[in-house]
Amino acid sequence: MVQAQPLQHVGNGAGKEDLAYNFDPSAPPPFKIADIRAAIPKHCWEKNTLRSLSYVLRDVLIVSALVAAAIGFNSWLFWPPYWSAQGTMFWALFVLGHDCGHGSFSNSPMLNSIVGHILHSSILVPYHGWRISHRTHHQNHGHVEKDESWVPLSEKVYKNLDNMTRMMRFTLPFPIFAYPFYLWSRSPGKEGSHFNPYSNLFSPGERRDVITSTLCWGIMLSLLLYLSLTLDPLFMFKLYGVPYLIFVVWLDFVTYLHHHGYKQKLPWYRGQEWTYLRGGLTTVDRDYGWINNIHHDIGTHVIHHLFPQIPHYHLVEATKAAKAVLGKYYREPQKSGPLPLHLIKYLLHSISQDHFVSDYGDIVYYQTDSQFHKDSWTKSN
Repeated sequence: MVQAQPLQHVGNGAGKEDLAYNFDPSAPPPFKIADIRAAIPKHCWEKNTLRSLSYVLRDVLIVSALVAAAIGFNSWLFWPPYWSAQGTMFWALFVLGHDCGHGSFSNSPMLNSIVGHILHSSILVPYHGWRISHRTHHQNHGHVEKDESWVPLSEKVYKNLDNMTRMMRFTLPFPIFAYPFYLWSRSPGKEGSHFNPYSNLFSPGERRDVITSTLCWGIMLSLLLYLSLTLDPLFMFKLYGVPYLIFVVWLDFVTYLHHHGYKQKLPWYRGQEWTYLRGGLTTVDRDYGWINNIHHDIGTHVIHHLFPQIPHYHLVEATKAAKAVLGKYYREPQKSGPLPLHLIKYLLHSISQDHFVSDYGDIVYYQTDSQFHKDSWTKSN
């Protein structure tokens, strides 16, 4: 079995600790996924529809109150805090719709679909198109070719990128505004669209669902355009457009750091080395301080990835119970202050260092193109 170069460590101290313990995170774990499942209390698997709906009610009331306040004040002193708060609430709505997509919201597929469509369409996300591709992400997490979310580029694909695409992918702030472009055309090296029912993302049996979600997305977009023309385009941009952009930043920031930017480089797999368990163990939990409750504890990401059917309000307890089984394969998140500003350094480091993985080997790690920043503005293709 061809294997890439050994682990590289970044950051301060934790990497050296891991070396001291001679711990290789790519080694097959000494436990099975059934062992983790058995450690999680039975009630953590139970879905409470009324509780789930109460979170929707809470978030919708907050969003509505913020809209009412913005209309009432309509002041440049009010707009910046409104943008920050409303963009974060849009992100919270996305997470609840995300739970609908996993079926962890309720035991009713119909209710999950209705609530998911309302929440996701309101923030311009095609519910079923996203749900299906996100299912692919969970089923193939940590797989170089088959994963769907922030999938690493192979060296061949990376070197064939034009300079503009390369710059947009690896130069901040462009990557944290990537989500709308991903919905339209996926990631470099992949084809398809979340809006096209004939995209290779979807099976023939899923086309009707994709059409439904695309129509709902189109209705929301039409409503926004109508309001912009009827009221005032600048006012609608302030009321909806800027919060939408902040929501996109939250989504890209959180989803990227759940799979990148750990202080020790983590493996990606191919071929027979990949298993569902090993792929799931490459995900990273994060602490977001005050935001944890607002965005429904999505930072408890390892257990969520292994068992996406667990409702978000049980993830913290399930994670605590699973730690005894996971051992060193669980990476305790760095404690956050009120706001997760500590995560910015990990984002900056990863974006600047994690460029591609080898075309060869079934266990690979990110490598750095040392010429990238030197050449970005001087070469043209």
